[in-house]
Amino acid sequence: MRTEDYKEILRKYWGYQDFRSIQLDIIQSIGKGRDTLGLMPTGGGKSITFQVPALAMDGVCLVITPLIALMKDQVENLRRRHIKAASIHSGMTREQIITTLENCIFGAIKILYVSPERLSSRLFLTKLRHVNVSFITVDEAHCITQWGYDFRPSYLKIAELRDLLPGKPVLALTATATPAVVEDIQDKLKFSEKNVFKMSFLRSNLAYIVRNTENRRLEMLHILNKVEGCGIVYTRNRQETKEIAEYLCNNGIIATYYHAGLANITKDERQRDWQDDKIRVMVATNAFGMGIDKPDVRIVIHMEAPDCIESYYQEAGRAGRDGKTSYAVMLTNRSDIRSLRKRAAADFPEKDYIRKVYEHIASFFQIAVGSGYGMAFKFNIQKFCRNFKHYPSTLEAALRLLEQAGYIEYDNSEDRNSRVMFILKRDELYRLRNNSTVEDFLIETILRNYNGLFVDYVMVDEEYLAHLMGTTEEEVHETLKLLGRKHIISYIPPRNEPLIRYTQSREMTEHVAIPYYIYEERIKKVNERTEAMISYLTCDSECRSIQLLDYFGEKSNTNCGMCDVCEGREDHEDEMEYAVRRLLEYLADGTPRTFLELRNFDHSIDTNVLANALDYLLSEEKVTTDSIHIAIKNA
Repeated sequence: MRTEDYKEILRKYWGYQDFRSIQLDIIQSIGKGRDTLGLMPTGGGKSITFQVPALAMDGVCLVITPLIALMKDQVENLRRRHIKAASIHSGMTREQIITTLENCIFGAIKILYVSPERLSSRLFLTKLRHVNVSFITVDEAHCITQWGYDFRPSYLKIAELRDLLPGKPVLALTATATPAVVEDIQDKLKFSEKNVFKMSFLRSNLAYIVRNTENRRLEMLHILNKVEGCGIVYTRNRQETKEIAEYLCNNGIIATYYHAGLANITKDERQRDWQDDKIRVMVATNAFGMGIDKPDVRIVIHMEAPDCIESYYQEAGRAGRDGKTSYAVMLTNRSDIRSLRKRAAADFPEKDYIRKVYEHIASFFQIAVGSGYGMAFKFNIQKFCRNFKHYPSTLEAALRLLEQAGYIEYDNSEDRNSRVMFILKRDELYRLRNNSTVEDFLIETILRNYNGLFVDYVMVDEEYLAHLMGTTEEEVHETLKLLGRKHIISYIPPRNEPLIRYTQSREMTEHVAIPYYIYEERIKKVNERTEAMISYLTCDSECRSIQLLDYFGEKSNTNCGMCDVCEGREDHEDEMEYAVRRLLEYLADGTPRTFLELRNFDHSIDTNVLANALDYLLSEEKVTTDSIHIAIKNA
């Protein structure tokens, strides 16, 4: 397809006159049927790179993404643009999934979003064989590699999908990837050839700042009072999101909080209020941020260090997408280094402990050796820990490793949706005489807002029903239970317990093997990421932007002039003075250094400035040279 044809689609559906950066390069590559990897930092416009070619090509673009909330938002946004899009996720009934897939078969859908777990469904794979797929998009592609910071075992199924759909190209997209991860993504997805398009990771309008403080909340308040505009404050703890939001409100800053445990309608309302600038600051866990389309975020504050540079860069990058000066501030102190190393170690309990957890799960659910395959159970963690004397955090780490080793699937996401199916026929409902006014009103409200209730279970949102009825969520819940006891409906309450499913028959405990590449190799990689994060926190001699670029394999000798390192240098000395001081510090031990060593010891110093500083020190006879080495004089 011609470049102008792609641009016409962009203008028609999005109203943009031209593509940004590498968007067109990626679109043309996938349009030619080539496997393609696109590295586009947060805010780079990843979705355009698969949505435009999806409209240009025959068939359905299959988009695999782990972010269900983002999946729903993108489908709604596309439908508003009159683009035929749909999604399939764990919250749907079997009937809804079949209807969606048949719409794909008959050409009523152009873009289909699915979660990676769906790739294990026999129903999905059977129907997919009859769908004319144009190409496969893998969003958050770093999840497929063990070397990535967010490995998901379910992503490994994508390679098998290529065998089911031979000849269909793959577009892999990610915002953050080191050079090793870039290579591994292409290998795991069976790319026919290496083909990478990469945007620069440089954010020239974003000032990265690390601030050491013993009172993080006071420092956060001070920063927010100095920087105008809306912001995000990230914290690791759900309880802290509420406490910090209250602290800000009590100190005159309008704030609210957000985490994964909130009801969907509450999360939507709070995000909308923040998007509309009714709320200035959103205090949140990392559950907040994916898919946010708010370009004027002026500041992102981290109350403590994330586990790795990738997470930090992605979250910090939500500031300043409009290109105006913005700030990413990390609040830290000496305790963070200890906490980071402790968290990294906690992710990998001893192998004997992992085997013990596997054995205890089997005892808990009464699963005999050789049985259990495909069986799923609600998992009461509190009861399990009490019965078998486990700590929840260590237990969770063991469960994740058992999942990655292929023994179980562990799903700890909450399902806040109830499921309702009417037992009585519709005409029998009208003959009911003994219901209360509230019961009749709830039946009427459900029937008015949901379809298919007499055929199968349908998900209903109790908070939404309470909103429509002008009552409380608790009253709706109790009324649904009462209707269930009267055998008017069959009612499945929301699930707030994790699920464990056996993905293979139970093994003898001594035969449970945690492979080297899942355990030892990943420990090494996690430790490397942890030490990189610690280095970023503690290095105050090199421009923050240069440090981040170097981590992602992008070399630069140009200081940003905005970060705390650059600003600190400018407060006291110019570049030349800084270079002279750093050279004297480096040579102070008396060891002669080669010119190459001097050029590489501090990448934040421009090469020309370094040469001038050396000339100055030689002319002042503070250093000597034998034409090969430089040494401090009289050392």
